[in-house]
Amino acid sequence: MEASSPEGSPKAPSAVRPTEITALLGRGTEFEGKLTFFGRVRIDGRFVGDIRGEDVLVIGEGAQVEGTIEVATCIVTAGEVRAQIRARDAIELYAPAKVIGSLRAPAIFIDRGVVFEGTCTMAPLDAPTEPPKPALVDVPAVVAAPPAPRPSEDPSR
Repeated sequence: MEASSPEGSPKAPSAVRPTEITALLGRGTEFEGKLTFFGRVRIDGRFVGDIRGEDVLVIGEGAQVEGTIEVATCIVTAGEVRAQIRARDAIELYAPAKVIGSLRAPAIFIDRGVVFEGTCTMAPLDAPTEPPKPALVDVPAVVAAPPAPRPSEDPSR
C-alpha cells in the first residue's frame, strides 16, 4: 500500500528501515503488468512487465523476470532475468543468476559463475548514449592493370 501526498502522487513511506523488504513476490506467485515501488522489493516468483523504483530491487532464487527494469540498485542473487536493466546507482549479479539483456549503470558487478548474455554499459543513466560508430579501415586500393603487350617475335628473323 502506497502513502499519498495531498497532491495525490505517491510518496516514500517515512518509517522504512534501509534493509527491510517492503514487498515480496514469493515463489509460486506470478504477476504481469507494471510495478512501481519505494523501499526494497524482492522477487522470487515470475514477473513479466515493467519495474520502476526509487530504491533496491532484489531478484532471488526461483525468480523469472522479463521486461524492463529501472531502479536505484538492482541485485540479482539467483533466478533468470531477460530484461533491459537500468540502475541509477549500481547493478550486482551473483551466481547462479542467469541474465540476458542489457545493463546500464555507473557501477556494475558480475560475480564468477553468473551467466550473462548481452550488452553492458558503465555510465550514468543521464549520460548521452551514442550509437556505436562503424570502424573505419584504411584498405589500399588494388587495381589490376592489363598485362603489358609482349614484343612480337618474328619467326622470319
